[in-house]
Amino acid sequence: MKSTRDKILKTLLLHPGSTILDLAESVGINGISVRHHLTSLQAERMVFAEEERHGVGRPRLIYTLTELGMEQFPTNYLKLTNRLLEQIKQFLPDQQVDDLFVKLAQSLAANYQDDINALSMDNRLDQLKDILAKEGFIIEWTHKDGQYEIHGISCPYHHIGLAHPEVCKTDQTIMSTLLSKPLIMTECILNGDAHCTYVIDTSVEG
Repeated sequence: MKSTRDKILKTLLLHPGSTILDLAESVGINGISVRHHLTSLQAERMVFAEEERHGVGRPRLIYTLTELGMEQFPTNYLKLTNRLLEQIKQFLPDQQVDDLFVKLAQSLAANYQDDINALSMDNRLDQLKDILAKEGFIIEWTHKDGQYEIHGISCPYHHIGLAHPEVCKTDQTIMSTLLSKPLIMTECILNGDAHCTYVIDTSVEG
């Protein structure tokens, strides 16, 4: 029988962005016990918490698996994905492979474009956090000295990116498309940095 901890991880895998109440109902234990397990999972860097505003009142915490948390589940799909990409790259020129990932990302972004277009930059970035969480990305953003920065905390494509860095165009394109601004990468996990960091080029009209 699976442990409560395993059930919580499995629920977050299937339903990223769950609240403590969501997890309590899914796993079948009380909220206090869920909170205890989440505290342990956060300490082990398997679960990431972020605030979500929902109407009037204090923000609530929602929880999502980190990359380490996702690694607790079978990853045979990585082998299949790597093999597929290797085959694609044998038959297509590099530029066409890059274009393929860009078009894929633009298609994903189109699903959310109408919900974000009319928002201010700050509100767009808040909405972007929620949108990317649904796709498996965890980001944070900062605004300092007139400059916006986006920090990628975890990426569902990290292991694939080690062999096929072209996939990094996916999250960058989703973000730049939804923000209607170019992004300049200043740090990359694949280069040994702690996070992938992007600066938003606000000089370009969106």
